[in-house]
Amino acid sequence: MSSRPLTNWHDETIQNLTRGERAADRLRNGMGSWRFIGIFVGVMVAWAAANVVGVAGLRWDPYPFILLNLFLSMLAGLQGAILLIAARRQDAISAALAQHDYDTNRAAKHEIEELLKINRTQLELLRELHLALREDPSTP
Repeated sequence: MSSRPLTNWHDETIQNLTRGERAADRLRNGMGSWRFIGIFVGVMVAWAAANVVGVAGLRWDPYPFILLNLFLSMLAGLQGAILLIAARRQDAISAALAQHDYDTNRAAKHEIEELLKINRTQLELLRELHLALREDPSTP
């Protein structure tokens, strides 16, 4: 009976990521955090306050904050693309992990079938020994 070495599929996959995939994961994880939300809200409040009050008499983006809206639109476009890249990669990971699970299950099924075959053979041998002992008059 052959046994396959156990490998951590996830660690192997992480090591083979491209630079772009790593960057997309870092950005996705960063944009999906409370820290990002806090910083984002803080920047929006600071931008609005600075442009309503006017820092040193300078109001570079007066109400209705058209420049801010432009930046937010660009950010939304970039976030969408980054999230799609990360989601596509996650789909590939899920598919590869499902294939790995399937392969592992097939290997385990094969090994279990081998063990059952050995078990049946042993059971048959025990039955034959039991019958031989019953039929042999010299046994006590």
